[in-house]
Amino acid sequence: MIDVALFFYFGIFLAIVGSLATAWGPGVNDPIVRTFNTEIASIGVCLVLLCYNHVLALLTLLATTVIISLILFRAIIRLEEMGADV
Repeated sequence: MIDVALFFYFGIFLAIVGSLATAWGPGVNDPIVRTFNTEIASIGVCLVLLCYNHVLALLTLLATTVIISLILFRAIIRLEEMGADV
């Protein structure tokens, strides 16, 4: 069986790496790449919460995915309306 601590530490690693990649990683000027990087961080948070409760992990993954996607896509639309080079 896979140890629960493995999920916990791998989730923390993904959350940290995904957050850093969203802020300073390669291709941060491209909004699609930034969206993928935030999804990596949300999967890391989901793995951390998976150690505690399956329902909590699933709800967190769904909520963070929807909220982050809506915010980033709205920001992309605003930047394109202003004529900025996205």
